[in-house]
Amino acid sequence: MQRLASRITVTAKVSSSLRTIILKETPSSSSSSWLSIRCFSAFSSQQRVKNPEKEAIPGDLLKWGFTRFLQDFEICIWCHLGRGHIGLTMKAKLYRLLEQRGSDCRYFVIPLWRGSGYTTMFAQVQLPYMLFTGLEDYKARGTQASPYFTASFYTEFAESKDLVLIRGDIVFTSKLTDEEAKWLLEITQSFYLNDVRYKLVECFNKEASDFEFNKNSITNL
Repeated sequence: MQRLASRITVTAKVSSSLRTIILKETPSSSSSSWLSIRCFSAFSSQQRVKNPEKEAIPGDLLKWGFTRFLQDFEICIWCHLGRGHIGLTMKAKLYRLLEQRGSDCRYFVIPLWRGSGYTTMFAQVQLPYMLFTGLEDYKARGTQASPYFTASFYTEFAESKDLVLIRGDIVFTSKLTDEEAKWLLEITQSFYLNDVRYKLVECFNKEASDFEFNKNSITNL
């Protein structure tokens, strides 16, 4: 009975936090940079609730794409919030490394392959956010460029579960498919978390004149 009661308590706490994420209340951040304030304030304010304490937790979590919590209080989550939204998780240790490297090297470019060619995406990594737009749009509009895709990282379970939740939102579904957005998020993380690949990120940020996009191994993705 004690074990059952403990599980019920933990599930209630976790469900409350997940509800906040589902309602798209973005993590707090005092930093201001390309797109984050202008786009996220407008993007999230319409979906926030005035009094989240009075909002009922959805009774059917499966409807929202989350599985039940498994034994030993480990969280197993699979998100599919519908077209234009994706959900992922990562270990807290990796998140801290990503945060550290992102603060040192904020920008990178990723080739998004389509058929026999590709379009180049421009990424900004400034946790708890990642933002992606087309490189040509960024060149033309600079900080006024609109993001095609945004990702928010939630650290509520970092200490207790060694888990960080990630919610991705495609701003322009005409620009990216769900699969492309997920791939962009995963491949960008890999460049920041893999020591060998991170050298390319460092080169792009610190020695831009030596960065040759077409000759680097990035084109072999």
